[in-house]
Amino acid sequence: MNQYINVVGGGLAGTEAAYQIAKRGIKVKLYDMKPKKFTPAHNNEDLAEIVCSNSFKSNLLTNACGLLKEELRKLDSLLIRVADETKVPAGQALAVDRDLFAKKVTDEISQNPLIEVISAEIGKDISLKELSEDTITIIATGPLTSESLANEIQNLTGQDKFYFYDAAAPIVTKDSIDFDIAFYGDRYTQEKKKKETVDEWLKRIDVMNNSENIVENSYINLPFSKEEYESFWEELVNAEVVTLHDFEKREIFEGCMPIEIMAKRGIDTLRFGPLKPVGFDDPRTAKRPYAVVQLRQDDSQASLYNLVGFQTNLKFGEQKRVFSMIPGLKEADFVKYGVMHRNTYINSPELLDNTYNFKNNKNIYFAGQITGVEGYVESISSGMVCALNAVYDFKKHGSNKKIVFSDFTVIGSLAKYISTKNDKFQPMNANFGILPELEGKKIKDKKERYAKLAARSLENLEICKYL
Repeated sequence: MNQYINVVGGGLAGTEAAYQIAKRGIKVKLYDMKPKKFTPAHNNEDLAEIVCSNSFKSNLLTNACGLLKEELRKLDSLLIRVADETKVPAGQALAVDRDLFAKKVTDEISQNPLIEVISAEIGKDISLKELSEDTITIIATGPLTSESLANEIQNLTGQDKFYFYDAAAPIVTKDSIDFDIAFYGDRYTQEKKKKETVDEWLKRIDVMNNSENIVENSYINLPFSKEEYESFWEELVNAEVVTLHDFEKREIFEGCMPIEIMAKRGIDTLRFGPLKPVGFDDPRTAKRPYAVVQLRQDDSQASLYNLVGFQTNLKFGEQKRVFSMIPGLKEADFVKYGVMHRNTYINSPELLDNTYNFKNNKNIYFAGQITGVEGYVESISSGMVCALNAVYDFKKHGSNKKIVFSDFTVIGSLAKYISTKNDKFQPMNANFGILPELEGKKIKDKKERYAKLAARSLENLEICKYL
């Protein structure tokens, strides 16, 4: 056995795995095809580049993704720490300056003496079989797997690869927004919150959920009148898309549904989704607007804002034309247009166990969205689990014992989900529905129930002290 562990892929799962392995005194060879080769969705040479939204979703412990982040913080996740360090105002969510985030992760990885970063495309420069023959190897290539590596993974697994289509939203400059129309505000700070009075755990959770550190006025809001909205909707549903025939409805991940496809489900669909006006009054009329587009800060200087929920596959010219119809964006400067890209994932229930270990070759682990965990934080959690088990294997030299997280935790429940047989397996975000139910009488109040699930999760994470 070689005296190092391989990690293939320098995205979120791969960099987390590399950090966790090196932290435990083991050398890492981290392979990434950048900067030799880029996918159409990548823009810079840094590791851990995020190409879709800059949001890591909610920080609330009564939200499954917020709870997952807290679990990872307790386990000293590099990626969540850097996300916290590079955060930008986003209300109750954790959003980051994406360029600063990637740079800080790259600095942490490249300056670690135990991590060697190698620019190479697996499948062309070196084969996956050669790489993993006598070395523990974590394949964390992410959803944007290159064709050459995807072919090798297909040969390795003997399965047809699965895929779905994901999309990213456009970004505009703040200076080009018309603030005679736009206004600041976060609907979550305006809604009345119910006070928790359960026990010490729930009080702690409530304090975190309702922290005074949550920044108000995190979002820029663009209000529609009924006439403006209906004109916008009409142009949106009839706008030209890029190779529409390639993107069949069944292949599009619901969590990143392109705005134009969502709009075609009905004229009011957007008003009950990303454009819901709940929690706002238009300062010009002192009344609730008909619909609201929210812009979220995308960089630490607050000079760039992305259109929340506006993942799209419209042609670039159409994006400029149609999205400029949004009140306040008539003269908008679009510094980045939305794009759609194909994501690859494997049939994990047939191929992986609940440590993300490949059943047919114990030297190989898979991590990240290629396993079917959908989302930034979910990918990071898979990298964490892979790394801890790879280290355990390395030190125990092939022991059959595993580090298995309790399925009372979100980390453990995600690992269980991707390894449990499912004839309709598809990518899954963190959610409370995949955790075991609470014992005893069912709690009807959702917030109280989620708070108790969070308390149970963090209690069960405490047993992992040997990690």
